[in-house]
Amino acid sequence: MFRAALRNYLEAAARRAMAAGALPTVPLPEVEVDVPRGRRHADYASNLPLALARICGRPPREVARALVDALEVPPQQVARVEVAGAGFINFFLAPAWLHELLKQIHAAGEAYGNRDLGGGRRVNIEFVSANPTGPLHIGSGRNGVIGDVLANLLEALGYRVTREYYINDAGLLVHTLAQSVAYHYFAHFGHEHPFPEDGYRGEYVRELALRLAERDGAIWLERPEEERLAAFRDFALGEILADIRRTLDAFGIHFDVWFSESSLYEQGAVDRVLARLRERGLLYEQDGAVWFRSTSFGDEKDRVIIRRSGWPMYYAADIPYHLNKLERGFDHLINVWGIDHIGDIARVKGGLAALGVDVSRLEIVLYQHVRLRNEGELLRMSRRRGEYVTLQDLLETVGRDAARYFFCMYSPSVPMDFDWKLAQERSQENPVYYVQYAHARISGILREARQHPVGRGIVGPAAEGGGWAVDPAAVQRADLSVLTHETEVALLHALGELPEVVTAAGMRREPQRLCAYARGLAEAFHVFYTQCRVLSDDPVLTVARLILADAVRLVLRRTLGLIGVSAPERM
Repeated sequence: MFRAALRNYLEAAARRAMAAGALPTVPLPEVEVDVPRGRRHADYASNLPLALARICGRPPREVARALVDALEVPPQQVARVEVAGAGFINFFLAPAWLHELLKQIHAAGEAYGNRDLGGGRRVNIEFVSANPTGPLHIGSGRNGVIGDVLANLLEALGYRVTREYYINDAGLLVHTLAQSVAYHYFAHFGHEHPFPEDGYRGEYVRELALRLAERDGAIWLERPEEERLAAFRDFALGEILADIRRTLDAFGIHFDVWFSESSLYEQGAVDRVLARLRERGLLYEQDGAVWFRSTSFGDEKDRVIIRRSGWPMYYAADIPYHLNKLERGFDHLINVWGIDHIGDIARVKGGLAALGVDVSRLEIVLYQHVRLRNEGELLRMSRRRGEYVTLQDLLETVGRDAARYFFCMYSPSVPMDFDWKLAQERSQENPVYYVQYAHARISGILREARQHPVGRGIVGPAAEGGGWAVDPAAVQRADLSVLTHETEVALLHALGELPEVVTAAGMRREPQRLCAYARGLAEAFHVFYTQCRVLSDDPVLTVARLILADAVRLVLRRTLGLIGVSAPERM
């Protein structure tokens, strides 16, 4: 809130200075407003004079003075402005602006932090999309949280978001799954059957075969192989997809669209794209395979698109799939992919570019691998060997809240170690517990306020999620000028940062910013709570501090909601 307003004031000042001739007319660089470390020298500072000085060819302090002279800021918002250092502009906020923030938070409620940057533009976010060849593993959990939280953020920023799961139900992998089920099916009836090369060995495959045998008996032993494998594939896909849906539901992830890869083949979309690429001379045959000239689009080498066996590579369907998304009217496409797919970006975008698509409309958010640690020991996982911890195992052990928070806590660009033991702790060392405890503590204060002579007159049922809240009418008439303690001021500054955090987390695709913010706000509240008594004999101060505490509760609840984590009333 504060930073956005200060940026606007600086941009207007720069334009006025240029129009008056105090500065040469040049393109205005991006205006940055930051929080100085510890706010020792100012509440906010901008390096705009340094950036403009390089363009104008003027000394930074001279540019800074010209900007300050042209600044027009309401005195009830900014107490003073200074030129500092080599060419920074420092801002000191007026207390009234900080206090006004509390009224805005209480008025906005669950909408606090929202901005209309998207203008209703349609965005498709495709995430998870794990091959339906086995239960979801913890890597899919990280994928899911990144995609779901980004969707929440973009919705908060005014985009119309569709969450989509791409079901890879065609091709060699599901064929191999069917062969793996057949091996166990035949073994169940005492018959030998070859196990496929690179087959799936998990216990879940044997269980699929047993359920199939229980349903159908031995009827498939004598059926033609093609018919048998088609039935086994359909059965296994149905069972695994049902399990995936149950797990995602337990994880708090719900999709608007489940899109089947096989539908692209059934509708001829893949053949049509291959024909168009051939017409453009972008496919050729070599060594019995069909190759795509992906080097024409920045790839390091051409890639096989149809194997010698006749099985298409996955991206043969990926190209028409993305065309399909665009045909459905989406303005922008975002895919969340694991880092192991980094090499696939060039060939998919190359295929789209070959067909005349503006590939800037397709964005790939890559995330690094997840490693699971339990009391320091690294657990190794392999789906093919059947040696891995499923996402359902994780949820049953640590719960939805801890799983989502931990997956969101790290930048997608860095590998993460999921600390199985820490996620189960009910202590301040567990970051999600620490943040939720702050919310629960405030909820407890509001419950207690119902018995206080002052509190009972302004605290009533909360409009959202149960519990108690300060009456919005009391917020508007309260005297908030008494909130002058340094911990109160620190809390007010922290509350004002949520809109900036939401914008940066969403537009920069950095959902981890929400967790860092939630932790910082919870810490600021805990410090305030240890130094300032909320319910006291001073009625004016009690009302003001209840309003401040309730604003923190609202903002913590809002932040946790964006992450997909609950905000408990009690711990």
